[in-house]
Amino acid sequence: MSMLYLAQAEQQQQLEWLDGGTLALLLDGKATDGQLMMGRFDVSEGEAPPFHTHTREDEVFMLIKGTALVWHGDEEYELAEGGVVFLPKGTPHGYRITSKKADLLMINTPAGIEGMFRATGRDKSTPRPPGFQIKPNPAIATEYGNVIVGPPR
Repeated sequence: MSMLYLAQAEQQQQLEWLDGGTLALLLDGKATDGQLMMGRFDVSEGEAPPFHTHTREDEVFMLIKGTALVWHGDEEYELAEGGVVFLPKGTPHGYRITSKKADLLMINTPAGIEGMFRATGRDKSTPRPPGFQIKPNPAIATEYGNVIVGPPR
């Protein structure tokens, strides 16, 4: 049974992410009884994950601020501020931020993929090890049902 979960901004886990960005984990499977995960990216121009497929969850993201290119299969789309995208599991996709900065809200259902983000990123409340870099790891991605099918676009 799901219960109310409330976390103020200062209580949300902040992860260092690709290209110096930040991923705030707003909701995870523990908070939602496994129903969904919600994260918010604060990223810069050029940030792009590898082209990938989710085997377990559908993904929705909304570009709160900024612009991006989105790929779904072989199709390319421009996403403007306020735009939203639904990416069903099993379809290859990716994106690239094209504005100087972007604020991106992401929801995955069911939850679980947050484990990949935690295993790949770095909790910003911990000291940063010398030379630490965020790099997508295909083995970690696969463990969480995220299959890397190509380089970033």
